[in-house]
Amino acid sequence: MKTKLLIEQHFHGAFGIDFNNCTVENVLKLSKEITKYGIGGIFPTLVTDTVENIKKQIAVIKEAASLQTHDMAKILGIHLEGVFLNPEKKGIHDEKLFLKPTIENYKLIEDDFIKILTYAPEFDENYALAKYLLTKDVKIQAGHCTGGDLSYCDGATHLFNAMSGIVQRGTSTALTALTDDSIYTEIIADGVHVSDSILRLVFKAKPLDKILLISDCLPITKSNLKEMEFAGETIYFDGEKATSKEGTIAGSTKLLPDIIKRLGLMGLFQPHLIENTYKYHNIELDGEIEWDENFNITGVKF
Repeated sequence: MKTKLLIEQHFHGAFGIDFNNCTVENVLKLSKEITKYGIGGIFPTLVTDTVENIKKQIAVIKEAASLQTHDMAKILGIHLEGVFLNPEKKGIHDEKLFLKPTIENYKLIEDDFIKILTYAPEFDENYALAKYLLTKDVKIQAGHCTGGDLSYCDGATHLFNAMSGIVQRGTSTALTALTDDSIYTEIIADGVHVSDSILRLVFKAKPLDKILLISDCLPITKSNLKEMEFAGETIYFDGEKATSKEGTIAGSTKLLPDIIKRLGLMGLFQPHLIENTYKYHNIELDGEIEWDENFNITGVKF
């Protein structure tokens, strides 16, 4: 089987490199190393942080993007997953650093390299920020939230995780994301973040061309680390999942090819799922991956 290169649109780092505190050299190293796994494009994802550090890391990532060579996974923009979230669904994020989602607050960190914003739409008064972002080529995703009105959202961030779940009366974030066919939905199919039954539900209920496979992987991924600081917390990796001291799941420890193999062995993977992220962002990348019958990568061409 041959497919397009993979795109990681929700990706906090790997090999011990964290986009929230890395250097330009770190980003370049990661973007080259990641190609071994068939990943041809990345959206470095920043978690909640101070305004000053977010601006600093955006500048770092932009500079790295300007220095990339052909043999590196292309940096396609930044996914800002943080600051404008709901404390009720904060996950691992530091709620003390949250800001209200207003145009004024967004302008504190605004940059044309931000291409995806995860936020809590229920706090966006009259959807002013969403309407503003519609003119800025930014994908708006509902995440770490409870709101069920996703009228101005392009997508939902890690479906079922850090959002209000399915309810039998009224509405919720997950219910709207699952039943509104205009909305793209990220899903972390790593066997930790959602059950296999939920995965099968998503693949039955959601149009397959609206499912975005993501890893949401942590910097601890593909490293020898068993613990590290992330989002202001010490994260512990037990070989299967990474959690805070309190047991909150902090993110995935698998890359996309690991997730695709898992889906393939479950009978849920179809090659066009890889193309969904290309269509969502209207981008193209040269290159291809060759897979064997057990969904192992046997060749990568850039």
